[in-house]
Amino acid sequence: QVQLVESGGGLVQAGGSLKLSCAASGTIASINAMGWYRQSPGKQRELVALMSRGGGSTNYADSVKGRFTISRDFAKNTAYLQMDSLKSEDTAVYYCTSVGVTSGGTFYSQPFWGKGTLVTVSS
Repeated sequence: QVQLVESGGGLVQAGGSLKLSCAASGTIASINAMGWYRQSPGKQRELVALMSRGGGSTNYADSVKGRFTISRDFAKNTAYLQMDSLKSEDTAVYYCTSVGVTSGGTFYSQPFWGKGTLVTVSS
């Protein structure tokens, strides 16, 4: 099985920066897409940023374009989210996800999720 563990969340003032990390573990042969979603109280989980295998395609939510940057270390099955110019509306639990994982000789079409890391931006 595949496990995702996020780290790097915390409390930051508006205008500040945080960097989230997500490490995928297990007998992983490949991960097609890896990225981040977030969920605020009373709201649905929404896409923040997603990067394809090899980095050829990257998607960002309009609300974070120009402020957040996703990156991946493909050799380490790790994803990062650099968050700059944070706003109070960025406050949420941030979840790491991996899509299209091949592990132990099995291809998993369903996404795997981490348990989330809380980001709180104070105004």
